[in-house]
Amino acid sequence: MQQLSFKNRIASNYLISTALLIFVVFGVIYGIVRFSVYIKVNSDIKAEVAKHLKEIEVKENCVLLIREKQWKKIQFNKVDISPAFIQFVDELGALVDKSPNLKQKKLNYYPEAINNVLFDAKLEKTSVRQIQVPLYQNTKIIGFMIIAMSLEDSKMVLNNLFFILVVAYPLILLVLFLIARFIAGRSIKPISSIIHTSNIITKDNLKSRIPLPINKDELHLLSKTINNLLDRVENAIEREKQFTSDASHELRTPLAVIKGTLEVLVRKPRNPEEYKEKIDFCINEVNRLNLLVDELLLLARFENQKQSIKLEKISLNALFLDVISRNSAIINEKKLNCEAHFAKDFYVETDSYLFTIVINNILTNAVKYSNANGSITFDIFEDKHKTICTISDCGIGIAEEDMQKIFDQFYRSKSNQHPEIKGTGLGLSIVKRLCSLLQIDLKIESKESVGTSVILSFSK
Repeated sequence: MQQLSFKNRIASNYLISTALLIFVVFGVIYGIVRFSVYIKVNSDIKAEVAKHLKEIEVKENCVLLIREKQWKKIQFNKVDISPAFIQFVDELGALVDKSPNLKQKKLNYYPEAINNVLFDAKLEKTSVRQIQVPLYQNTKIIGFMIIAMSLEDSKMVLNNLFFILVVAYPLILLVLFLIARFIAGRSIKPISSIIHTSNIITKDNLKSRIPLPINKDELHLLSKTINNLLDRVENAIEREKQFTSDASHELRTPLAVIKGTLEVLVRKPRNPEEYKEKIDFCINEVNRLNLLVDELLLLARFENQKQSIKLEKISLNALFLDVISRNSAIINEKKLNCEAHFAKDFYVETDSYLFTIVINNILTNAVKYSNANGSITFDIFEDKHKTICTISDCGIGIAEEDMQKIFDQFYRSKSNQHPEIKGTGLGLSIVKRLCSLLQIDLKIESKESVGTSVILSFSK
């Protein structure tokens, strides 16, 4: 079964609700008109009953008209849009007298009808509204006065009204459907723009954006949201391209160095010392390459930030001292002094493994960029509702113009000025990603030739 278009579904839903409303309105209109017609006929009949009860008297079980000739003459000459038919019968329903306007016809007596209650009846083939009023002598019913009025004109009005409503109903619904479809088409026009824009967007064409509707409604919000999504997708793809390009370059460099060194080594026989020197150099480059691959894999592992985090209560004091101990070789190599200032034992809820990576990367950076015989300080303290960790060094620092780029992947501040400092440029990028994942506030303060402080804040 073919599905209706969105525009037609909107128009159909609107039409169904409107159809129900119009049906109810038409029903109410018809009911009100019918009720009004019957109210008018009923009141006229009751007025006739009241009037004619005054024109009769009962004597010796007989119903007598006061001034009978005058009454018949008036009834005969009376011109009325809805004339009243009057008939008198005895207690068994036999005709006693009737008004001249009945001519050869006579009203039917209904023994089962409730006295003094109006009901619909037939005068031969004519529809009438009728009432049967009992006539009493003392407490005995000696006859009935039957009064009726024609319903033909009322029936004609009601039938014409019903016909008009029945014919008008589908025509109105058809017109409303066309109008609703036209309005719906104009209302969802931005959706066509969304479809068109979506069809022309590819991985090589991410610049197109959806035109924002003039009215700031839900479709405006939808278009704006999709545009923001496209911005994020474009930025992500650009970052991925840049990362891939940078990673390829960084991986290619040590491989090229290793290849060149080995090619030089095999050109002619060497003494054992030269072989050892070149092989040690290649091993260092391989170690650098391994470190780079490990860091790339670590970044890729947390790229989608869906890594499962194992929260546990850890001792910051013990973790910091453990990281310092494991890096003691490189610390002692540069004759650095590590100072830990802990006023008491501090505990936080975090992932021990991931936070160890953060502290290890910060410490290795501090060691690399510190001058020989310098110092690195670890501080932990509490401030209001936070536990704050600070790792400070007295190294070369970071230039102010480079502070905005230090978290970019593969970026190394003024690496050409310090070729002796080896690195991949991924350490702080990993630190930032993991701090975001662990919901740790990260802040770096640095001044060139003075030193750098990394501040980590845990909310309690």
